[in-house]
Amino acid sequence: MKEKKKNKKELKKQYKQNIEPMGVFQVKNLINGKIFIDSGINLQGKINGCRFQLTLGSHMNKALQKDFNDIGIDNFAFEVIDYLKPKEDVKMDYSDDLKMLEDIWIEKLQPFNKKGYNKRRLTR
Repeated sequence: MKEKKKNKKELKKQYKQNIEPMGVFQVKNLINGKIFIDSGINLQGKINGCRFQLTLGSHMNKALQKDFNDIGIDNFAFEVIDYLKPKEDVKMDYSDDLKMLEDIWIEKLQPFNKKGYNKRRLTR
């Protein structure tokens, strides 16, 4: 019984070490200071995808895309602003936790209008 418990504990530890970092990031316009806040379960993959979409000219946020096209990639910074720590449960769905963390940062940074590229969401 102790051996099985030890194996389960070791498996959870390995899972937590192998899970991709998840959290919230910002894309910052270094010329005007405007930011775009987003989040991802695979944070680096989400950042890479955002950068790739902007480079291709296909990002969903038209204002961000326009500024990116006008001033180029060298005038934007892609920065992680917070991480979401994995829980013990290997089957955990982090979608709601991640959205809540993103909402906290959007509320804190207010990336709207002249300060950013995000659109205000309707309250849930």
